[in-house]
Amino acid sequence: MEFAAAAHAFTDHLERVRRLAPATVRAYRSDLRDLASAIGERTLEEITLETLRDWLWHATQRGDARSTLARRAAAARSFFTWAHEQELIAHDPSLRLVAPKRGRTLPTIASQDAMTALLEAQRTAASAGEPTALRDHAMLELLYGAGIRVSELCGLDVDDVDLDRGTARVLGKGSKERVVPFGRPAREAIGAYLTRGRSALLARAARPSPALYLGSRGGRIGPRAVYSLVAEVLAPFVGADTVGPHALRHTAATHLLAGGAHLRAVQEILGHASLGTTLIYTHVSAERLTATYRLAHPRA
Repeated sequence: MEFAAAAHAFTDHLERVRRLAPATVRAYRSDLRDLASAIGERTLEEITLETLRDWLWHATQRGDARSTLARRAAAARSFFTWAHEQELIAHDPSLRLVAPKRGRTLPTIASQDAMTALLEAQRTAASAGEPTALRDHAMLELLYGAGIRVSELCGLDVDDVDLDRGTARVLGKGSKERVVPFGRPAREAIGAYLTRGRSALLARAARPSPALYLGSRGGRIGPRAVYSLVAEVLAPFVGADTVGPHALRHTAATHLLAGGAHLRAVQEILGHASLGTTLIYTHVSAERLTATYRLAHPRA
């Protein structure tokens, strides 16, 4: 069977059957397209372990990051496992394929004092009643207060938020739904936005939208607009040139653990499928504790 046809069938399976997130499917498609250009005219049965190793070696030579190599190796293994299960190939050539381990990079986070100052500045800006300022304050409070992903924030409808209970129903990776809590500051910010800001933005729309957060034209706000907002307001507080909404999620998780939250509870709030993903925040807390010790203790 031709590689391109099999790769198309595989990504279609990921999208329609496994219902993976669009960004994940795009990543698989990109990796398999790169592999297709490396193997040339060879069929599935002609691809060997050495073929795959050569592919990763050439990626190393052109300067691909270790994280990219690890992702591509994982994509190849997933694809050939599926192809073997579908009896498209007699043997899986990727069984012994390995890639360099990803280097552990700690996420960018803001201190509790920095978040207090940032959100207080946003609250002050929103107090004038300008619709987008009310919306921005409400978005930032929820991103930090609930630790949700930007895609989950943008996908929220008005009916997904219960201000009385302080909870939001979000749709996470793999179309998994969960309910996340948020505190009084977020409740107040969202309430002010719903009362004084959202209707003004909705009036600019060609047709009504159920979305909680609306863009400048009255339609559902997109991730790019949220990225721009977070990059503008958060970067000065964390000393980074490029920072996005995920930094607020990292910050929320780190502050939860620092405040005594159980690791399993943080995993559930964040919607991590694996506890190992949540463990990174224990490393963050430990490193910050070590840095504080070295600055403060006379025998450090």
